[in-house]
Amino acid sequence: MVRIARILCPVDFSESSRRALERAAVLAGWYEAELVALHVAPLPPALLSLAPGVSHATLEPFDVEAMAGELQSFTAQVAARRPGLQLIVRSGAAAPVILDLAREMGADLLVLGIHGRSGVRKLVLGSVAERVVDKAPCPVLTVALAAEGSPDTPVFRHVLCGVDFSEASRRAVELAISLAEEAGGRLTLMHSVEWVTDDRHPTPPATFGVKLYHQSLLTEARARLSELVPAEARDWCRVDFRAACGEPAAEILRAAEAEGADLIVIGADRPGPIDRMLFGSVAPLVIRQAACPVLTVGSRCAGARHEAPHRPAPVAGPAAGPN
Repeated sequence: MVRIARILCPVDFSESSRRALERAAVLAGWYEAELVALHVAPLPPALLSLAPGVSHATLEPFDVEAMAGELQSFTAQVAARRPGLQLIVRSGAAAPVILDLAREMGADLLVLGIHGRSGVRKLVLGSVAERVVDKAPCPVLTVALAAEGSPDTPVFRHVLCGVDFSEASRRAVELAISLAEEAGGRLTLMHSVEWVTDDRHPTPPATFGVKLYHQSLLTEARARLSELVPAEARDWCRVDFRAACGEPAAEILRAAEAEGADLIVIGADRPGPIDRMLFGSVAPLVIRQAACPVLTVGSRCAGARHEAPHRPAPVAGPAAGPN
């Protein structure tokens, strides 16, 4: 089982960050993990020269005592349930401070609340959230204010993991298995075959019809997905394998909605500038539109820690095979 020993949750006193902290507290309870709530205060005007690009309009003198008091008040309800909750206030540009503390404390998980604006998630290129997801040294759980389910209970009964067979997605599978085992729930591993007739995805041989060729790709994908799950994991959660043809982000979102997933887990190998410009990145598209929390495992994430699991009784019935 993957070990989550330290969880970092930045808060900005918004309702979305409150919801994220509540989720983080539940996960800390599951894994008996240390939980740290961080508030990053704007830099004092005197330090503006050290933070190029920071807007003057957003800066106020940094009163650490006042900020600490506000953070204590904001986290009071969670602290009552998690007596070991640690509070940290720092000053600076949000994303670098969050990333620096995550590395400093050896965080195993970052939990972020993301905001909504006019029905579209405020997670755009260059935002704090996207920079954290892109550069984090550990997996990042993003929680939207409108995310379904109660934050007070372990709701990850159905975990959907998007897999592209990259190294990052293989790490994502490890985390997805761990979370599904902890809940004694259901895990769906999914791969989407993008059908593009170019040098990367050539047309099928003339002797092999398009429909049969598609089917062969889907069958192969399901077989490769099955190989990623250890036999013992199927004793503790139900495992399904799904393959589809289409744009990966759209197919992941469609499957999550259709099957009522409580959590989407996705690996995110960092694309080059040309790929990012032309094709975008699957992870940001999923994070923006998902109706449930999204756990992103980036290419910069350190290897997962492992320990013997502390599990309830196995789920009833045999694990599901490829379908």
